[in-house]
Amino acid sequence: MTEDYRAQVKRRALDLTRLVQLTFKGQISDRLPWRQVVARPVTIKGQTALQFAHFDARRDITKNYAGAEAEAHLDALLALPFSSITLRTTDEHLSVQITRKGRAILHRAPAAAPPPLLAHDAAKSPPLPAGRPDPFLRALGIMTADGRVKAHMQDKFTQINEFLKLLEHTRALEQIASRPLRVLDCGSGAAYLTFAVYHYLAQVRGIPTEVVGVDVNAALTAKSAATSAALALPQVCFVPSRIRDYQPAAPPDIVLALHACDTATDEALAQGIRWGASLIMAAPCCHRHLHDQLETRAPFAPLLRHGILKKRFADLLTDSLRALILRVMGYKTDVVEFVSSEHTDRNLMIRAVRRLPPGDRRFVQEYRDLTTYWGVTPHLETLLGDLWARTVGE
Repeated sequence: MTEDYRAQVKRRALDLTRLVQLTFKGQISDRLPWRQVVARPVTIKGQTALQFAHFDARRDITKNYAGAEAEAHLDALLALPFSSITLRTTDEHLSVQITRKGRAILHRAPAAAPPPLLAHDAAKSPPLPAGRPDPFLRALGIMTADGRVKAHMQDKFTQINEFLKLLEHTRALEQIASRPLRVLDCGSGAAYLTFAVYHYLAQVRGIPTEVVGVDVNAALTAKSAATSAALALPQVCFVPSRIRDYQPAAPPDIVLALHACDTATDEALAQGIRWGASLIMAAPCCHRHLHDQLETRAPFAPLLRHGILKKRFADLLTDSLRALILRVMGYKTDVVEFVSSEHTDRNLMIRAVRRLPPGDRRFVQEYRDLTTYWGVTPHLETLLGDLWARTVGE
């Protein structure tokens, strides 16, 4: 008899000598108490345990369990209606997708091996190289005192480096010599990106920079503010606020939003456009707004018949329309994969540089054709309101 997926996940997760990370996310029903749960092995006073980090919309709670308690907590999580389970060990990457009918679809891949080092094809040094201990990376728990990236933070470290590579567009902003560069991180969360952007711009590139992180979670912004104070970085501050309510003292030059959930990405894009930010970079997270508006259109019935395909199509349509809106508003826009899907399944990046006249009729028509065909109104258009109407001539 084939081993049930829960038993497979449990057996591999309890092998703490091989486990790297276990992630539960997505929901089949509304009965989930957590948006995401991440488990990893930790050593406490010489004993190995499982550390579970539980995330909901406003907080994260971390608890450590050992032995029978760890097994019991794992059983409880496996019984919840999560739609996605990802397990990474030292020798395998196991992904489980659970349909609404409870069917499990398993995908296995060998653990990623580091690429060979070829003398004639040496990679450019990353913005934040491993082996070089940075105080902010140590303070955020990414790196040890000797510069070693912790095993469970490898994905986060890679995401940060790939994001910073794309930030090279700020070269044009070095012309701002009369004042520091102003950066706003919308939905700053645990502030990994907030501190990384400041470190890279100010301390690596030597550009005077001020960074503000905004997040609705007051506990997280307070924790990040304490880290900033401990690192003696008065140029990095944090504000508890919804993105749409935040009013900066002066318009930011760069607006960032990394994995802001659902329409929070639209709020960041809308604010960036209204403030006239020179650079906007957003890696969208979950999408729901357009998904609920989609109705079957011939000949797309086979595509929209299946929930998972409809969801992925809604994701693509949402980000296509976001990119079009930015282009209509005068931004040279491209959509790229900013990091391999091995490190995060939300690996799309919308990158927009303000350098074109707004209201280009060709792109306005493309937008109207697409929204009319599908009968949808993107939330970003609604947020822009009168500004959008004036730009497109409505």
